[in-house]
Amino acid sequence: MDVFDYQQLVKATGSFSPSRLLGKGSHGSIYKGILEENKLVAIKKSSSLGADHVSADNTKKLENEISVLSSLRGSPYIINFLGASHYRHNSNCKEKNRVLVMEFMPNGSLHDLLHVDASPPPWPKRVEIAIQIARAVQFLHEGKPLVIHREIKSANILFDINWKAKLADFGLSVLLLADSSSHDHVTQPAGTIGYLDPSYTTPSKLSTKIDVFSYGVVLLEIISCQKVIDVSRSPSSIVEWAVPLIEEQRSMEICDTRIALPTFMEGTIKHLLYVAARCVSCKEENRPSFTEIVKGMDKNCLVERVQMLSWTSLMRSVILTRRPRELAEQWQQTNCDDTSCDISEGKAYLWEILADITTLK
Repeated sequence: MDVFDYQQLVKATGSFSPSRLLGKGSHGSIYKGILEENKLVAIKKSSSLGADHVSADNTKKLENEISVLSSLRGSPYIINFLGASHYRHNSNCKEKNRVLVMEFMPNGSLHDLLHVDASPPPWPKRVEIAIQIARAVQFLHEGKPLVIHREIKSANILFDINWKAKLADFGLSVLLLADSSSHDHVTQPAGTIGYLDPSYTTPSKLSTKIDVFSYGVVLLEIISCQKVIDVSRSPSSIVEWAVPLIEEQRSMEICDTRIALPTFMEGTIKHLLYVAARCVSCKEENRPSFTEIVKGMDKNCLVERVQMLSWTSLMRSVILTRRPRELAEQWQQTNCDDTSCDISEGKAYLWEILADITTLK
């Protein structure tokens, strides 16, 4: 772990200027920092406002986040931890507090994308995000040490410069070392209402199934663009609203109506809703592991492969001067032995694209 000079971070944030404030989390404020050579970073500082016990709790959470992140090996699905620094609130303070330095995520959070931005995300992007989050949590649950995040929610899923989703905010996370178990931890239940597993009522209930439940809620949020808790909706809980619709085979009523769902993606979205329903099951034993979730997505969610295939064919059709329908016929004849030919829905989508080009011409 790199150790930064605190004064360097003060300079990088303009003395933690309000104009550099990116947001406020559960236990601190995050600022945009500009280091040497104009390197952009995000700097999290624990909040010292409020009662002494609140300030101490915020500091403890930040210390925990640094401890968890520094124990992890690199992953493309977890926010990149760069280092930390120490400082004292004042000259009379004996204890040093730490500041966390991490990669700058310029494209905001999944929460903003779903509930703030005017344009809804396209369906292929939603599936891509769902897969990336699943792989992030799989990485935590299969790692050594194992990490239970406990705060999986749309506000803690951030986008990098390339719009790749990464999991952030490890202040409430719990490290389970190889020689310990969840029963050895006396950490009190914590999380955000709406995402928090209702069965997680005592420290002894700590398990990876907590993260599975929260992920199921996020899946419902991604597909519906509904708020997790909405008092204007009956029922107000997204879980209580969506699960009965899934059980009644009315899954399409859950989908965000602001953007049409392509026919070729209906199967994928239904699969994600089925996964979501299993994740939020009140019976913990019915919830899948993230290994099972990711394997199922790799098998049933072909969007990434279909998307790559369709854009490749589209670019070829634009560059070449031949008529699109002739291209479609040639593509179908010459690629019958291609390994992607078994993706029938993907091929159907390609025919739709080429047909649309013909119409435009």
